[in-house]
Amino acid sequence: MAKVEYVDILPATSELYYRALTAQDRFTFSRITKKVEFYSRKKVKGMTLKSLLPQVAEAWNALSVGDKALWTTAGAQSDLNGYRLFVQDKCIRIKNDLAGNATPVVLHQSWIGDLRIKSPATELKIVQFHPSFYWVSSKVSGKKGQYEPVQVTESFGLPLVLSLNYSSDLTSQGAGSFAKFYALVWHSYQGIDYETPLEIDLDLSTGWKNATATLSSLSGYVVGYALYFHLYNVRGNLYIDNVKSTHSAQNWVRDTYCKDINQGFTRAFYQIPKHWVAEILPDGSIYDTIYKDF
Repeated sequence: MAKVEYVDILPATSELYYRALTAQDRFTFSRITKKVEFYSRKKVKGMTLKSLLPQVAEAWNALSVGDKALWTTAGAQSDLNGYRLFVQDKCIRIKNDLAGNATPVVLHQSWIGDLRIKSPATELKIVQFHPSFYWVSSKVSGKKGQYEPVQVTESFGLPLVLSLNYSSDLTSQGAGSFAKFYALVWHSYQGIDYETPLEIDLDLSTGWKNATATLSSLSGYVVGYALYFHLYNVRGNLYIDNVKSTHSAQNWVRDTYCKDINQGFTRAFYQIPKHWVAEILPDGSIYDTIYKDF
């Protein structure tokens, strides 16, 4: 097998090159492989038998016009049309042997974050840092399943608006118990550094609801901020979805739809921080993404 470090493709042959070949691992063990454009009838049949789409499409077609409209309304909360949200949700249900269809709601869609505390733990705290610039994993346009590291510059401009949808089933274990979602904003004024909090106190026991908080003014200039979920002296579950930190007319939360709140990055994506980092995570506490049939 020939090994090369660089290939200079002539313009006259570039179209043929990219038509026949495709890049695989582009970073640590980069290589070029043959692009498969034609499949045998036997292979196509095998692929379609493995697909869940025919089964999902049949279930979608059986829905009433009103039910499809409810899926469309719910999908708008996570930037999906109604059919795409239904496909996502139905595939999860089929793979987990859950019968029937979910009921679409606007406060949570498919995957949700789960912050869970069991004995002997009574506390859990996770954080997502937002300095002035950092790296994220971004999908490559026009390339199926291909991602690349992209540097983000987060220019801070007030007001800062925190928002989330949540449901909780927490039990107090004594005095001073609480559940909070909050931001700590680091700013400097006349040579002195300050920390200003923006907090949302979460109910210990509630059905799905939305909560927001707004910070409208600060002294000096903002250096950065961090987002925290902190559960103290409680046990049980806190479920979250559609977590947002909006400023400069943009939501900056990474994994706002809680598709993988405990996701970490390795290899060529090593410079990308975890979506949420554990600051306090004793035995008995855990945070992860789940599908719950509410």
